[in-house]
Amino acid sequence: MIAVDWGSSSLRAFRVESDGRVRETRRTDQGLLHVGGRFADVLGQLIDGWDDALVVLAGMVGSRQGWQEVPYVQAPASLQDIAAGMRLLDGDAMSGRALWLVPGVSCFDAHQVPDVMRGEETQLCGLLPTLGAGSHHVLLPGTHSKHVRIVDGRIEGFSTFMTGEVFAVLRQHSLLGRMMVDAPHDDAAFADGMSMASRCNALLHHLFSVRTRALFDQLAPEQLTSYLSGLLIGHEVQSLPASGDTVQVIASDDLAARYLTALKLRGMQAALHGEESAARGMHLLAHARGLPV
Repeated sequence: MIAVDWGSSSLRAFRVESDGRVRETRRTDQGLLHVGGRFADVLGQLIDGWDDALVVLAGMVGSRQGWQEVPYVQAPASLQDIAAGMRLLDGDAMSGRALWLVPGVSCFDAHQVPDVMRGEETQLCGLLPTLGAGSHHVLLPGTHSKHVRIVDGRIEGFSTFMTGEVFAVLRQHSLLGRMMVDAPHDDAAFADGMSMASRCNALLHHLFSVRTRALFDQLAPEQLTSYLSGLLIGHEVQSLPASGDTVQVIASDDLAARYLTALKLRGMQAALHGEESAARGMHLLAHARGLPV
């Protein structure tokens, strides 16, 4: 089968063996924001040469702005619940292939404010078999980071933090960003931002320190990006319960390194899982749905 993770800014395709192992991976930057509705053409080009008949798609491709909207499954949700919410793409979009869309997951917090995810649920499904019974915390860093509670094999609830998007907006479109220069990641400046975040719950006040600490030469221009990253990630991880349990982190590359550092600085243990969790999750969902994998 072919597993496709199609988000707003990127597109990844995995060719998955019948036992769930990933044989080959392809990727492009043709996310939903860049395809202009040419879903079949873009996907066809990406998976050209792969003759698998089953294609499972997850992420924003199943949103209201995507190829075809698939309703959210409400948490608490098990792998079987999510599989039951999968929908076959209408029509014969790609001749000879069956295209199935994975639903996202929704939940409500204690104040009945809704939260949603699309795509991350497949990564969670790929992780579920490795987790034992009981309660677990999973962190999925990104543009919109997710903090997820897993209880006895079900997605019990989650919270979204716009850490990555706020960082990008401040870096590119704010007065703070004008003071910054492109530079390699600075571990000391990142830790400084983390330390500042731990002092009190005052993010809006702390953000102004990016400017003032540069004005008073406490930080060099090339340190400001790392300091801002430490501030934002520091405030985000403050919301994790200090339970002593290992936090399961699903991420890749330098983003994973920053979050692992942040958790270590907060005195928390973490276990890292890679991006292929999404492909494993889609394989398990297809199997639970009874599709020919």
